[in-house]
Amino acid sequence: MDFWTHMFDEWALYELQQFADGWVFVFAMLFFVFELLRLVLKHEMSWTTIGDSLSNFITLAVHIGLAALFAGIYLGAFYLIYPNYILELLPTNYWTIAICIVLADFAYYWEHRVAHRIGLGWATHTVHHSSPFFNISVAYRHGPLDAIFGLPFYLPLVLIGFDPYLVILAATIVQLYQTILHTETIGKLPKVYEAVMNTPSHHRVHHGSNPQYIDKNYAGIFIIWDKMFGSFAEEQEKVVYGVSPAINSVNPLVVFCHGFTGLAAKMWQTKGLGNKLAYLIQPPGWQPQGWQPSGLSPSRLQSSEQVPGSTNEDVTKNEDVAKNTAEVRKRLK
Repeated sequence: MDFWTHMFDEWALYELQQFADGWVFVFAMLFFVFELLRLVLKHEMSWTTIGDSLSNFITLAVHIGLAALFAGIYLGAFYLIYPNYILELLPTNYWTIAICIVLADFAYYWEHRVAHRIGLGWATHTVHHSSPFFNISVAYRHGPLDAIFGLPFYLPLVLIGFDPYLVILAATIVQLYQTILHTETIGKLPKVYEAVMNTPSHHRVHHGSNPQYIDKNYAGIFIIWDKMFGSFAEEQEKVVYGVSPAINSVNPLVVFCHGFTGLAAKMWQTKGLGNKLAYLIQPPGWQPQGWQPSGLSPSRLQSSEQVPGSTNEDVTKNEDVAKNTAEVRKRLK
């Protein structure tokens, strides 16, 4: 029991976070080299793959800079609550670290789900989904607000009484686990593991633009959240990646900004302040009654779910997403 009750201070938590972050990145880069070699051997390598991967790492560099800027907001919000307004001052040991990771994963599930279901969230998260490829580099494909969007979802963990640095460590571990899921080189894992844990197969589904895969498998570490809340889908037919309409570009500026430029264009073109602001909180694909858009920004509207206020044309276009993305991928090669 002494092992499980060993206490950690905030510096130790910070060192653990840096250690995990650094070594997972090293592993990811080695694995990425393996993925590239595999593509070369299968004669599937293209300049588009290389350009897309480079764009991913450029968005990562921008994300790191933004994360540094937002770090003060994160810690400021956490320490505004901790330790003055918490429910219970919890010790930081192996027990509470394990519990905090599970709760952080639960928080991430809802953060991720909300990012798919409101316009502001999708404007930043669409960047991650816009690649027509699926490899480790896609894990580092970040949008403009990715570094701050999760803050409201992790504040309750601090309110419960977890040390802010422990919450940051737990959230980091959830993200790092997801990093290694971005690959096509690993098939399905043993059924017992697939039943409880998120896997490359489950996460391929999440990135799929096939109609039956859209808005499925939000989990970070534990796939049980999706099974509990009705958002689980198993990988069956071949996954087609990307968004509809496809961004059709490896320009890092286009990749990084296309979600917000599309959202801004919709808000600019529609009439009425209420309708303009509604785009921030309504699901992707929503539009005011009677409004005819000049174009569609990338969307992942479920084919089986008509968003109130949208047109049948929007749904039809989203049902054709897999076909469109496949054609774009062929042209880019």
